[in-house]
Amino acid sequence: MAPFATSSFMFVITVLVAASLIEVAAAAGGFYQNFDITWGAGRAKILSGGQLLTLTLDRASGSGFKSKNEYLFGKIDMQIKLVPGNSAGTVTAYYLSSLGPTHDEIDFEFLGNTTGQPYTLHTNIFTQGKGNREQQFRLWFDPTKDFHTYSVLWNPQRIILSVDGTPIREFKNLESIGIPFPKNQAMRLYSSLWDAEDWATQGGRIKTDWSKAPFLASYRNFNADACVWINGRSSCRGSGTSSAWMGQQLDITNQQRLQWVQRNYMIYNYCTDRQRFPQGFPKECTARS
Repeated sequence: MAPFATSSFMFVITVLVAASLIEVAAAAGGFYQNFDITWGAGRAKILSGGQLLTLTLDRASGSGFKSKNEYLFGKIDMQIKLVPGNSAGTVTAYYLSSLGPTHDEIDFEFLGNTTGQPYTLHTNIFTQGKGNREQQFRLWFDPTKDFHTYSVLWNPQRIILSVDGTPIREFKNLESIGIPFPKNQAMRLYSSLWDAEDWATQGGRIKTDWSKAPFLASYRNFNADACVWINGRSSCRGSGTSSAWMGQQLDITNQQRLQWVQRNYMIYNYCTDRQRFPQGFPKECTARS
């Protein structure tokens, strides 16, 4: 091999190794780089060199964390393993939210239950301070046995909530018929483990069994392919973004998967609650787009 070819080869190897080291370093930072623990007095812990985060709840307090970055559109993934055993009364909340009385918010909330009974996955979407868009699901697996991926895809046209890549809910941009859509307020990612025994399990009938405390939820493999909001500007501004999620919508296969979930695992839908909306359902429930 000629000297020039040898040096070129070594240069390429050096670059590849350096790139790999950068990727490893970024991965090693994990939760340290991306999140701040916000409350809990030591009940929230970052472990395994930043690759694992745990939240605990006992009778004195729960715990929580939030992302260092704010986002305005993106694809956000987190793997979570929920509180095992008798989790009645506990809520593990995982959500995006802006601040203020007219805040936007995209919610996953996992409502615990007695041993052997399924979790309830409670979802909601707030626009300009208004929520009341609850849909609830059972999951088709035990979310306490292993980690599962809970995802929010948020682009200017729609919000899609997914579990292990299977869509469970879609909220479309229907501003054309006067329904606000979250598109102007950057949001942070938050999570918390807390006691809500007054309403979380069977409407508050089943209380928290504190003899089972401390309760623990675990997090890993956070990923945000997103537009970061910094000093009033989006990291995607000007140059746009080539990320597939920015224009993503449900193809026929995923529409069918969404329908399968909603047909078999949805246990509450505000869009079918006539007792709650005797004068007619909210406009987004009947809109066709």
